[in-house]
Amino acid sequence: MSKLILASLLAVCCSAHAADLTIHVDGVTSAEGNVMVAVYNSADTFLAKPLRAVQAPAQNGAVDVKVTDLPAGDYAFAVYHDANANGKMDRNMVGVPTEDYAFSNNAFGKRGAPRFEDARIALPADGAVTAVNLR
Repeated sequence: MSKLILASLLAVCCSAHAADLTIHVDGVTSAEGNVMVAVYNSADTFLAKPLRAVQAPAQNGAVDVKVTDLPAGDYAFAVYHDANANGKMDRNMVGVPTEDYAFSNNAFGKRGAPRFEDARIALPADGAVTAVNLR
């Protein structure tokens, strides 16, 4: 079998198992900066090492962010509005975020971020759409 045919078969096989996750982000307070999304695939990496990070230009009101080509499975994500476009979540002197943020399932944590299990969503092979509200 030629290398070209083998490469084509692998591309078709792998793309058939990829899913898209569309995140509808409500509560964007301005068109300044970007809406940033980090996607995690395990409790061990949650909020430490994202599997994928994407961004979209902010729009006053709501923004849809699409994360493409994810394998079906369980994920959690964190979103924030990087209003000043400095590429990081701004915090005050005691570490409390000063930019609006949210987690998948609109999960809350006790005195901090939620656990992966509380923010976990299932992504089926045909993809999914979910929504969060910035706070």
